[in-house]
Amino acid sequence: MTGKAKPKKHTAKEIASKIDAATTNRGGGKAGQSDRSGQEKGGHSKLECPLCKITVPDVKSMQIHHEARHPKIPFDESKVVDLHAVRVVDSAKSRPGVRGSFKK
Repeated sequence: MTGKAKPKKHTAKEIASKIDAATTNRGGGKAGQSDRSGQEKGGHSKLECPLCKITVPDVKSMQIHHEARHPKIPFDESKVVDLHAVRVVDSAKSRPGVRGSFKK
């Protein structure tokens, strides 16, 4: 048992989770914003809604979005824009990665 003035020791699990949080790219900040927008590297999201231009990662998410936001218009999978096929990606730039590590 610890008293008020005696600090607790850090566990190995807690230290490992802090290291993981500090060294793993979670996709936030300015670099994550450019990744998510998809202007330079192709982006995380693959599909774009032809009606409202919102981007989603897969067809199932696009179908859910379409049923929620455009219920009066029937969903047609052939009209959905594939952003990774449309944009020409520079091979010199790395593809966006959410789980990429900054340092080891």
